[in-house]
Amino acid sequence: MPELAAEDRAEIADVMLNYAAGVDDRNRDQYSNCFDEHVEVFGFGDEPIRGRGAWVDYVFAALASYGATQHLLVPPLVTLDGDRARVRTDVQAMHTLKSGDHERLVLWATYFSEMERRAAGWQIVRHELVSRSIKQD
Repeated sequence: MPELAAEDRAEIADVMLNYAAGVDDRNRDQYSNCFDEHVEVFGFGDEPIRGRGAWVDYVFAALASYGATQHLLVPPLVTLDGDRARVRTDVQAMHTLKSGDHERLVLWATYFSEMERRAAGWQIVRHELVSRSIKQD
């Protein structure tokens, strides 16, 4: 195992924590910094979304339908390969709908991400959502 593996794992986990916090806090810059400029995203519609700008625009437009959200992540399972990493992160995401009647949507899912080490740190280059279950109250 590389000497810096523990440090890399912590930095990779921080990317995923910034992902969740950026969404929940509606911090576009914090969220955007998690992604490579040419990221490819799968599982959020019929077609992949390509490019950081297109992806971040998509997410923040979707968030307009929700009030508070909370994304709870388990510690990521990381497989390192030099300057690349495969990352599995299970998530439970609570979404409060803006309908005014406190309706909630809960998503249980897994994020499968690929990251690369960049000059500024680890960034997501490929991201996929695999939904496990959705419940609406």
